[in-house]
Amino acid sequence: MLKALVLLFLAWVCFLFYAGIGLFTSGFLLTRLELTNHSSCQELPGKGTLVGSGRGEPGACWTVPRFSRAVIVLIDALRFDFVHPWPAGPPAPQPFLGRLSFIQHLLEAQPQHARLYRFLADPPTTTMQRLKALTTGSLPTFVDAGSNFASYAIQEDNLIAQLNNTVDRDDWDLLIAHFLGVDHCGHKHGPHHPEMAKKLNQMDQMLQTLVEQLENDTLLVVAGDHGMTETGDHGGDSKPEVMAALFLYSPLPLFPGASLKDPEVVPQVNLVPTLALLLGLPIPFGNIGEVMVDLFSGEGDTQPLATALAQASAYHLNAQQVSRFLHAYSLAAQDLPPEELQHLQNLFSSASSEYEQLLDQLKTGEVREADIQALISQLRLFLRGARTACTETWARFRPARMIGGTILLASTCLLCLITSRLTSSPDFPFHCLLLRAVVWGLAGAVLLAGGLMAAGIGLEPSLLCAGSAATSLIAFLWALKSRESSSMTVFLPGPLPILVLLFLRSAALFSDSFVVAEAWAAPFLLRSLSLFLVAQLHWEGRLLVGVSTACLSSPTASLARREGPRALGLLVGLLLCVRLSILFHRCPEETPVCQSSPWLAPLATMAGGQAKNLWYGACLGTLGVLVLAVRFWLRRCGNLNSPAPPVLFVRWGLPLMALGTAAHWALASGTDEAPPRLQALVSGAVVGLPRAVLALAAIGLGLLLWQPVTVLVKTGASSSNHIIVPFVGPPASQADLDYVVPQIYRRMQEALRGKLARGGGQTPLALAAYGLGSVYSAAVVTALALLAFPLLLLHTERISLAFLILFLQSFLLLQLLATAVGTPAGSPGPFSVPWLAISAWALTATQTFYSTGHQPVFPAIHWNAAFVGFTEGHGSSPVLPALLVGANTFASHLLFSVGCPLLLLWPFVCEGQGSTKRKKTLASGTEVGGEKEEEPLMEMRLRDSPHHFNAALLQLGLKYLFILGVQVLACVLAASILRRHLMVWKVFAPKFIFEAVGFVVSSLGLLLGVALVMWVDRAVGSWFKQLILSQER
Repeated sequence: MLKALVLLFLAWVCFLFYAGIGLFTSGFLLTRLELTNHSSCQELPGKGTLVGSGRGEPGACWTVPRFSRAVIVLIDALRFDFVHPWPAGPPAPQPFLGRLSFIQHLLEAQPQHARLYRFLADPPTTTMQRLKALTTGSLPTFVDAGSNFASYAIQEDNLIAQLNNTVDRDDWDLLIAHFLGVDHCGHKHGPHHPEMAKKLNQMDQMLQTLVEQLENDTLLVVAGDHGMTETGDHGGDSKPEVMAALFLYSPLPLFPGASLKDPEVVPQVNLVPTLALLLGLPIPFGNIGEVMVDLFSGEGDTQPLATALAQASAYHLNAQQVSRFLHAYSLAAQDLPPEELQHLQNLFSSASSEYEQLLDQLKTGEVREADIQALISQLRLFLRGARTACTETWARFRPARMIGGTILLASTCLLCLITSRLTSSPDFPFHCLLLRAVVWGLAGAVLLAGGLMAAGIGLEPSLLCAGSAATSLIAFLWALKSRESSSMTVFLPGPLPILVLLFLRSAALFSDSFVVAEAWAAPFLLRSLSLFLVAQLHWEGRLLVGVSTACLSSPTASLARREGPRALGLLVGLLLCVRLSILFHRCPEETPVCQSSPWLAPLATMAGGQAKNLWYGACLGTLGVLVLAVRFWLRRCGNLNSPAPPVLFVRWGLPLMALGTAAHWALASGTDEAPPRLQALVSGAVVGLPRAVLALAAIGLGLLLWQPVTVLVKTGASSSNHIIVPFVGPPASQADLDYVVPQIYRRMQEALRGKLARGGGQTPLALAAYGLGSVYSAAVVTALALLAFPLLLLHTERISLAFLILFLQSFLLLQLLATAVGTPAGSPGPFSVPWLAISAWALTATQTFYSTGHQPVFPAIHWNAAFVGFTEGHGSSPVLPALLVGANTFASHLLFSVGCPLLLLWPFVCEGQGSTKRKKTLASGTEVGGEKEEEPLMEMRLRDSPHHFNAALLQLGLKYLFILGVQVLACVLAASILRRHLMVWKVFAPKFIFEAVGFVVSSLGLLLGVALVMWVDRAVGSWFKQLILSQER
């Protein structure tokens, strides 16, 4: 199997996952750009109104205010049928019916003063999104792309801001009361419980008391932000959830006539422009609502022409404001359909022309009511068309896309599970199947693009990628089924224990309590897996300490005596590290009793100088230990002796990076304490030091890619022993090189062993290479060390202690996994990493995410990472701060995915650690005496069978992607199935976002890690070619 094929196949599988995530996201997480524009009294949205504009009159803005004050009573989750009148006589069949009797009394006794509406909410029906709609007149989605999407403050233009900017009075103008009792009662008991009747009775008494205190210039608005389901939940788009109640009342006559028997349906966004014009305020800039025309009745029912003129005036102001918003939004974003925007612009232009004609007729007194009503109808058509276009783009779930994305993710997980068992087959035609899949995928994308263009739909990237991915996946699976008819039945039940574990964890993600408590659940699962590993050693007879081994064969007993205490020691150390890492936890908002670790705060927030110095000393010690640990491991494996540039950088560059990190911490924690004359110098150093560390890391990675072979070669006198090869001269093909490399490595070991046996110096070595047995893992460990320091800089100082604990924990886990797998001595292949090892590695990445002070919610993001090295900001581009914050948040995903190849390499490295020579054994198990003893080839054993090496890397990547993909699939299912759940936008949707972005980061890191190992393998091949040529000369 070619190296390029491994990377291409993994990249193709990642593309399938990306397409599934993107398709689901396009149907679930609809986004909208928040504009920062604001309306003002000084700037009308267009030409003046028809009549009654009041420009220049006291208290007038765009129009003369009809009311001086407004009282808004927001009853959370006030479903419409909670307010709908119930006739006297028969008892109500449900406890919530007929409880707001005072509203029914006002509707019957004062029909011109009161009006009840069906208040239609736009999904998502969550309180925060509904409050935004009720104040801005727009359609907030879960992700409002603004200046800071973690803030709960409303950044857009809204009624509250207009009141603060427009009205200048000493007395109050707007009173808002938000009652949460009905919503809480619904969540706890449901709408059919008697407690709901008690709570509605309390609301009725409150309203009666309030109405008695109202003055004539005050408008009362009673509204529900959303409804609730029969179980008391909300968040989705079912009729009980979106149908709230709206009640308007004024002590003075408000409406020209009595209300209809069936209340009118009014979208929630219509309340904003209505209140703005009634209070004499500018309509908020981003409003897409339509004024409630019944509230603009002019002189009353006796003068229908005046009423029509007042309504036309309000409608035209509203239409001008919406047209201005659509124009500004289309310049800033491209998510609204261009064809629809053009159609709306034509409607508005036509209505504006009729409006100008009506202005001319008004001057001559030849205005007819029919002409005004025609204008109102055209303006209403424009406003409703604009709202429909925005609603279809921003505020509706798209179930077809959600289902399609889920199916694509599930199918890709199935593909990973099947193909991970086919990689070891040397005759399996991966290249043919992949080529066919790519060709079909491109064809599917072209056909889909043509269909979308023919239908007049824009070329949406998520649809094109999903169509291409689905076509290529179907083509691959169909070809696989025709070639391997038994693959589906043979390979699916493979890793049954791991599938059970994944199923249990995936099922737990459907519980909001588990998602909130995952920071404690992940360490528990990791400890359980570690205990299972040691228990597995015991079941295999390899963990016998203090027990008679007479019943066991001599090799088994010897192995048990050697590995038993070591495995127990590794287990104890691993459990201790897991326990210590929990000390760096951040509590989620849903657990107010919990207290976050104080060690997450920067040192600059500490008041005591002595305590700060002690913590700073501990952080310095951590940096030193990290540098020494990397150098010690490389020295033990022999790679630190190499004169290669990456090794020289490890010797001198890593200490410089640690020094720069320590200096940055010292200056950042004491910037305010610096003398005034040194403030500029300190500020410059705080900015420059992180950039210097990042530059050093980039130089180190560049050197590693330039010369990744970290081997020291020593040559001496010629040797009489020659390597017999089936070719003349240097190797002419990859097959020749694969044949000769293991022989060269064995000859090096034999020469070195002979020199040591003779005391050294008697017979000079022909050739000796140090560090060749760990050349792959040395490159990966060096890359991880170079990545760790910039990522460490993006965290607060004391998180370095968590990094040290987690690095030690990862080392112990690798050692324990290598002990459980066993040394691969004598195995010609195929090589394979057990599912249990990969599951433990992925679980450790999740645990590291939480143990570095992160949580899968937006308010817990470490925003201060965006300013590391950039205290003055980043200008207008959000790319760089997004990268810095992303690197801080997903540091664990990146490190563990890049280090994933160590799961394959580490058992080979452990083969040579403290090894005793192993005698060659026959197939019967008897040992072969004499001088022929097998030396540990370590990672050079992988070059004995290049096909198995490449297949093992591909299988490792597919297994890792499968485990990560199952987690994403579980979050997708939880978010879609529970989209009506109370906590969907608080827990499940953020969890999906973090899991999806984490998957993207992890998959890219995995590709980089696998590519690095293959790059080293290519360099090792070139190194051996040069070695052979030098020996020939």
